[in-house]
Amino acid sequence: MVNNLAPPAAMDSTEHLANRIRCRAIKMIHRAKSSHVGSVFSAADMLAVLYQKVLRIDASQPDWTDRDRFILSKGHASAGLYAVLAERGFFPDSWLDEFCLDAGRLAGHVTHIGVPGVELSTGSLGHGLPLACGIALVGKRENRPFRVFTMLSDGECDEGSTWEAVLFAPFHRLDNLVAIVDYNKIQSLGTVKEVLDLESLAAKWQAFGWSVIEIDGHDYAQIENAFGKIPAQPGSPTCIIAHTVKGKGVSFMENKLLWHYRAPDEGELRLALAELGEAN
Repeated sequence: MVNNLAPPAAMDSTEHLANRIRCRAIKMIHRAKSSHVGSVFSAADMLAVLYQKVLRIDASQPDWTDRDRFILSKGHASAGLYAVLAERGFFPDSWLDEFCLDAGRLAGHVTHIGVPGVELSTGSLGHGLPLACGIALVGKRENRPFRVFTMLSDGECDEGSTWEAVLFAPFHRLDNLVAIVDYNKIQSLGTVKEVLDLESLAAKWQAFGWSVIEIDGHDYAQIENAFGKIPAQPGSPTCIIAHTVKGKGVSFMENKLLWHYRAPDEGELRLALAELGEAN
C-alpha cells in the first residue's frame, strides 16, 4: 500500500504543515470575508498529523480504491481541509484563491464535486459519522484494507443522527472506523457547557461500545500515538476525543466565541500572520 506520496520538500515537519494550514486558511477566510477560522485552527494540528503521517493516500491517484477515507464532518472548517489538500498536491495552490467566492471551485462548506481528495460534501452537522459508518461497513463486507476517519465538532454531538451512528458502528464491529471529536468546547452560539453539556463525553462513547482515547489535540506526539493504536481494540470502532483550543495559534483568537463566525480584517490578518511567523 502507498503511504502519502506528496513531495518531501513540502513537508519539513508536522508542525510546519500545521502552521501552513493555519496561514493558508486565514488568508482564504480573509479574502472571501467568510468565517470559521477558530474551527479550522483547533483542528489544524490533527489534520497535519493525519495528512503527513497517518492516511494511506496518493495525490496522483485520488480515487485509488484502497485509499484511506477522511471525512471532515465539521464541514464549516472547510478552509483547513482545502489548505492541507493543496499542500499535499491534490490540486493547484491557485484554487485556494477561489474559496467561498461566486463560481469558485471551493465552496464555503466542504464540497467533493470537482475537488480531488474530498470524499463527501459536508456541513449539515450530524451527517459525517453516519456516512462514514456506511463506507466502513462496505469496506468490512468486501474485505478491503482501507480505514475510515471522520472528524466531528463537539457541537455536532448534539445531533441525534450522530448518536444513531454511534450505536450502529459497534454493533457491526467496525474496527476500521475512527471518529475524532474536535472538543474545543465552543460552538456557534456559546460554550458547549452553556448550550448542551456533553460531559462525561468519553463515558458516553464507551457506554455505546466504542474504544475511547482522550488526548491533547495540539500535542503532536499524543496525536500520532493515538492514531498508531488503531484499532484500539479489535472488533470495536475507535473514538479519539481531542481536547483542543478554538483559534489555537493566534493569541487574540484563542478560546473566543467571536472567531466562530468572524473574518479577520486587514489589520487582524497581519497580526495573526505575524504570530504564525508569516508575513502578509
